[in-house]
Amino acid sequence: MLNLANTLLLLSVPVLWMGVVQLCFGLLSRWVFDDGVALFFMESAIPMIMLPLLLVALAWKRRLNTVSYRDALLFATLTWIITGILGGLPIMLIVEVSFTDAVFESISALTTTGATILVGLDSMPPSFLLYRQFLQWMGGLGVVIFVVAVLPMLNVGGMRLLRAETPGPVKDDKLTPRIAHTSHYLWLVYLLITLLCVLAYYWGGMTFYDALAHSFTTVSTGGFSTHDSSMWFYESHLLLGISNVFMILGAVSFALHFGFLSTGRFKVYWHNEEARVFVLMVVFLSLGLAVWLFAQERYGIGESVSFAFFHVVSFITSTGFGAADLSSWPPGTDLFLVTVAYLGGCAGSTAGGNKVIRDIVAFKMFRRQIQLALHPHAVIPIHYNGAVVDNAVLNAVMAFLFFAAFNGVVFTLLLMMTGLDAWSAFTAVAACINVLGPGFGVVGSNFQPVSDAGIWMLSAAMIIGRLEYLTVFALLLPAFWRY
Repeated sequence: MLNLANTLLLLSVPVLWMGVVQLCFGLLSRWVFDDGVALFFMESAIPMIMLPLLLVALAWKRRLNTVSYRDALLFATLTWIITGILGGLPIMLIVEVSFTDAVFESISALTTTGATILVGLDSMPPSFLLYRQFLQWMGGLGVVIFVVAVLPMLNVGGMRLLRAETPGPVKDDKLTPRIAHTSHYLWLVYLLITLLCVLAYYWGGMTFYDALAHSFTTVSTGGFSTHDSSMWFYESHLLLGISNVFMILGAVSFALHFGFLSTGRFKVYWHNEEARVFVLMVVFLSLGLAVWLFAQERYGIGESVSFAFFHVVSFITSTGFGAADLSSWPPGTDLFLVTVAYLGGCAGSTAGGNKVIRDIVAFKMFRRQIQLALHPHAVIPIHYNGAVVDNAVLNAVMAFLFFAAFNGVVFTLLLMMTGLDAWSAFTAVAACINVLGPGFGVVGSNFQPVSDAGIWMLSAAMIIGRLEYLTVFALLLPAFWRY
């Protein structure tokens, strides 16, 4: 049963949080950076801090003590839409872009997509750039998971919110018996990895400001940078290697990180089929690309390996950092990288894409169909991590892959109708629906060439991709709104 009062109460938390975040960056702008944009942050923050009081007054008497699955689905979707709009207000005021472009930039940040309409980042106010980076860090683990962590009243229905938010086909695993504790542990692990990333970047040669800013978007697999030249601003292969490590950590299930911290044993990663396959995919795809770059005499062997690993990791984790001029790479490498992006990271991580668990299950289903063609009466169960995969999971995987293909085609056609060529439209959609960031063609450097109508389409694609289709599309069914 849908209870709109519950949804309004829940929405008051991310709205208040966005106001507090912008207030903090206003104070940073005034007292730390002194870069002249504090007033813009304050103008948007103060109404956001006051609005939750109105939401609570409207909904408090009609609230329920439990959160239904309908409440969870509606809340998860509205949270990304509303925070995306609210997060764009300082961007519109500070950079003086249109409301459409500001919302796109904000949604791109919060969904950790990394697609941008901005240029001239090196000359922008440092507090604004850090705000933009922080939005990605905040959205990496999920705003909904944050709500579960800070609201004890959601202990009863918290798992439903977590399932509506968490990427991946298997959503019932909890780190601890109490779901609020689970979300606390996830955030603690996330914070620890981020701190390690800051120290590693600083040790590798970044300024502390850049180390902090890039750690936000590396661990969240977001891809925003404080420089137009992205990760190649320092022209350091050491920094690319450090980035590889933490992008991979961000793209591996945080439940495995928690298991490692609890036991101190690295085998928790290798014994997990998804993590093991993910690492092997990264290694083989990177080596293949390195050989191709070296054979085409684009770089020497060392640079070929470094650039190949960095860009494969950047694309497969949906981070979207750049280092080399991809337009100068041999023909076909752009399509190769887009395909890599669709493979995705692990379920329960900050990465986008199909997720490796779905790739594994789909491959095993395909292999089973071939075996059944040879042995029509055989009973061939599909195993994952040593256990038989339930039919409900198999159906969910196939539904996801269908929606991924269907939405990719539909959004590409719609973008082409706005005037984009086929390749640019396809890669723009692939970048947004996989929460990847960079595209190719006319959107190779930024998304300014896209029309306002196309920008709104891509903003919708980012939210749909972040919530993995079904959460959003369930709201379109008439049955969802029936009591």
